[in-house]
Order: sequence, then structure tokens, then C-alpha cells
Amino acid sequence: MRVLSRLGALGIAALLAGAAVPASASASVSAAPAGRSAPTAEEARLDRAAPQEILRRSGFDSQAPELARALGRSHSYDGARRLVVREGRSLWRRAVERAQGHGPAGARAALSRDDDRPLYWARLGMTRELREWAPTRFALTEAQRQRLIRELETSSRGQDTVDHRSGGHKHMKRILVTGFDPFTLDRDVRISNPSGAAALALDGTTIRTPDGPARVEAVVFPVRWQDFADGAVERALRPHLPHVDLFTTISQGRVGRFDIERTNGAWRGGFPDNENVSRTETVPVTDPASQPQWTSTTLPYKKIKDARTGRFPVYDNTSVTEIPAGGSEPVVRPDGPTEGSTARAGGGGDYLSNEIGYRATLLRDRLGLHGRLPGGHVHTPVLQFGAGNTDPATGDVTDPEFVRNRLDIIAQVRGILRVAASSS
Repeated sequence: MRVLSRLGALGIAALLAGAAVPASASASVSAAPAGRSAPTAEEARLDRAAPQEILRRSGFDSQAPELARALGRSHSYDGARRLVVREGRSLWRRAVERAQGHGPAGARAALSRDDDRPLYWARLGMTRELREWAPTRFALTEAQRQRLIRELETSSRGQDTVDHRSGGHKHMKRILVTGFDPFTLDRDVRISNPSGAAALALDGTTIRTPDGPARVEAVVFPVRWQDFADGAVERALRPHLPHVDLFTTISQGRVGRFDIERTNGAWRGGFPDNENVSRTETVPVTDPASQPQWTSTTLPYKKIKDARTGRFPVYDNTSVTEIPAGGSEPVVRPDGPTEGSTARAGGGGDYLSNEIGYRATLLRDRLGLHGRLPGGHVHTPVLQFGAGNTDPATGDVTDPEFVRNRLDIIAQVRGILRVAASSS
């Protein structure tokens, strides 16, 4: 359990395969030709067999080549920027529509529509094309290339199209949810993330609650320390938190259970991200002089815990790890932090799942919304493959139990939101 506390719930998949980070996790990335950027560690995984199969069986294998061809016809940086934003939004819209049963399912022997992985791998194919692009009609600076990549990241994650004005019902409640990319891919490159799948399934949908309809808008975040340090969470959420009735950040957590995390901690525990980068430090935020060690959920955790939302049990998780005031060693506190303590793990651990919960609830508090806006972090069960399909080297990229588990998790996330919205 000490390892679980250190890794945090987003890192639980790593526990299933052993505690050590394999040497292959530090895979080198070859240098790029002059005028181009080298692919990242994340993009380099695209060449493995499983990502290619996921793209082929979903029909998303055309996204990156189509972007490359369109970039080749660009005559200016401004034109390329408009193209990248348009293609990023198109990718997000296509992934959402597929997840919600619209449009073509994909190739023969297609993956189930609820799959979040086609979006992830198609995006990486597109960012790799941008890194390797060498325009012939105009000069592209490295700063401009990085801006194009950021535009694609933002637009293909739904972060620039959140719109709670749609729906046509003046009394409709507004819910904002976030999910994550797959992670720990050097252990098993087939991994899916149910939080990202839930975001795709819920984006733009309406949930019927006892108090009336509630519209959901969703965005997805990368599993990268640097993006969070650069303020990605705050940029995406700040324009919307003052105008919603409920928010929840979501990530994959523990085996066989949901957790409503009562407390988030201001500490990064160092587990490697999708770029194989580690960070062990206080969570970096603006105005660190006023930064609290802990933030708390304002979700109706007791009502959620007691409600029948699905087949997985839901826990009100109050445990944290702290260094007590005047102390020097970490101590696990089952009932939450003590006064004056220093954070070493929130209820959700010390990885990016804890951090997104911390950042979102800190932003809520700094906007003066603590007393009126329900919000916090929800951990889903770990998404597991079926028996006989657990070997990353020989297993299929999907199986019936894998799909059933993901669909059940998505349905229960919807049930949790229904309870939370009817209580807000």
C-alpha cells in the first residue's frame, strides 16, 4: 500500500506489471534532419504493432497522412495554423461521434466504438507529422512549429470548443468533466484509459436528473508533467468554472472500485510520465506564496457513495500521506491531513491524477467559488483485459471483457454525475 500511495491512482497500472520502470522506458529518440524536430518518446511508440492495429481497426489511420498532404499545400504559416486548428477539431469531433455511435465504425473487425485509443494514437501521428514537416513555400521557425503543435493539442482535446450555451433549455444544468490519455505504455502499449473514454462518450450529451436535464462538456489532458507546469489545466478550465454548476476531474484509479477523493495534495511524487520524465517537487502554480498544501472536494461524496450508480463499489476516500507539522518523515493519515502538515500524497496519490484534482479545486477556490460550486476528483476502476489476454507481447488489442469493463465504467461515471448534479 505504501507503493500505491507513492504512485498515486493514475499509476496503478504500473503496479500490475511490477514496481520498477524498465530500461526500455528510456527509449532513445533519433535526431531529426535539419529543419525538423525529432519525434518525442510518446510519438516514437507509434511504430509498434499495437498502435498501428488500433489505428487501422478504427479507421483513424488516415488522419496523420491527410494532415501531411494538406500541410504540403500550405502557402503560409497563418494558413498552416488555420489548417491545424481545423484538423484538430475535426479529430476531436470524429472521436466523440464514434464514441457516441455516429459515423462509420471503422475497418472490418473494428474496435468497439467506446474506445479512447484511436484519438490518442491519431493525435500523436499528427503531432509527429508537424515535427517532421519541412515547408517548401515559406520558412518555419522552431517557435512557430511548437505553436502549431500546441494548437493541435488544444483543439484535438476538446479544450477550445467547450460550449454550455447549446441545448436550448434555460434551466439546464452545466457539467464540466475531464479525462486523461492512456499511460504506462512502455509496460503495455495496448492500454486504454476509461477516463478518456468517458469524456468522449459524455461530451455534448444530456443527463436526465431528478432536478431536470444537465448538459455535459468534456475535455482530455495529456499525461505529461510539463504541460501541467505550463498551466494547461488552468487555461482550459478557468474560462468555464464560473459558469458551470458542477465539475469533476476523472482518472483511472484502483482495481475494482470507484473513489471520490476527499483531499488533494500539493506534491509530485516523481513517477515517469508519457515522455518518461520524472518530477519530484511541490506542485508548481502561480502565486506560490499563497499556495495551500491541501485542497478539498466539494462533490456530494456521501450521496454518491450511497447511491446505486453501477456494479463497482464507490468509496469516500479520506486517506492522505503527510509530513506532520514539526516532523520530517511521511505518515499515512486515514482520516485526512492534520493542521500545518506538508503534503506527500493526496487521496489519489502523488501523480497527475492527484495534481489535476489539486489544480482544479485550487482554481475553484481562487475564483471564489468554493462555497457554491461542487467539484473534485473521481477515480474509476482500473480497466483490465480479460483472462488469457494479459500478455502485452502476444495479446490482442481488445477482448469482450475489456470492452464490457469499459462500458460499465462509462455508464457508472454517468450515474455518478447524475447523482452529483441532482444534489447541486
